Amino acid sequence: MKTQTQAEMGIHFPSWRIILYLLLVLLLVCLKEAAGDLQESSKHSHLLMRSSRNIDHQMHHMDPSVHVFFTVDDLKAGKKFPIYFPYKDHSASPHLLSREEANSIPFSSSQLPHLLELFSVPKHSPQAKAMEYTLRLCDFEPTKEETKICATSLESVLDFVRAVFGLDTQFKVLTTNHLTNPVTQLQNYTVLEEPKVIVADKIVGCHVMPYPYAVYYCHKAEGGDRLFEMLLGGEDGERVEAPGICHMDTSHWDRDHVSFRVLKMEPGTSPVCHFFPASNLVWVPLSA
Repeated sequence: MKTQTQAEMGIHFPSWRIILYLLLVLLLVCLKEAAGDLQESSKHSHLLMRSSRNIDHQMHHMDPSVHVFFTVDDLKAGKKFPIYFPYKDHSASPHLLSREEANSIPFSSSQLPHLLELFSVPKHSPQAKAMEYTLRLCDFEPTKEETKICATSLESVLDFVRAVFGLDTQFKVLTTNHLTNPVTQLQNYTVLEEPKVIVADKIVGCHVMPYPYAVYYCHKAEGGDRLFEMLLGGEDGERVEAPGICHMDTSHWDRDHVSFRVLKMEPGTSPVCHFFPASNLVWVPLSA
């Protein structure tokens, strides 16, 4: 397990804004993973591009998995916008190890050659690159503004959430639920009910990392972010209940971030919102 607590920022460590940028990149990596094996995804990408005739023609030339973003103007019943909700059979997904098992395995980019051999992952393969990405992101020390952990066991996840909320605070987890048979394709979804605002002083997001066993990158959300629960209906009849988060200040984001291309906006002009894949977890106090 790689555990990190708040520490003073060294001159070689990235700022929290870089970490936030990497997390949104990670979100897209996770969506690609949900579409299938890294090697298989490129082979079958034409199947994922099937979408509604009403979606802007330009959107057909983008990877469908980037369509997780929306704007605050979409937070109204009756609004319709294109979204890609990936679905992955959780029975075939990597599982969380026990704390004892996790602590017995090195978790550092410096140990990558040993880990590739341990898990029989070919060097220079897409899986090896994904493992390296995960380890390097987890190796970053937190700045003093942030609280984060790379958790490799359920105990580690729960310990982190308790540390953020306080030992006496009860909490609950939100995740994306497919209420009907999932349809893994880019299509227009309609907001069926007024989004429910989740009022919480503290929010913990846990993102699944690409790795041979389950690794969650958990972090305390930045101040000012707004959380919602939404019920959506797809054009193919699918119904999805999903948490969405809006990042209210994007003025310091990279101008080339994919969200600006998808939403056709510039940094700082409007909040950027996104849904969480079904495998990701959002923790809030029970009172929220």
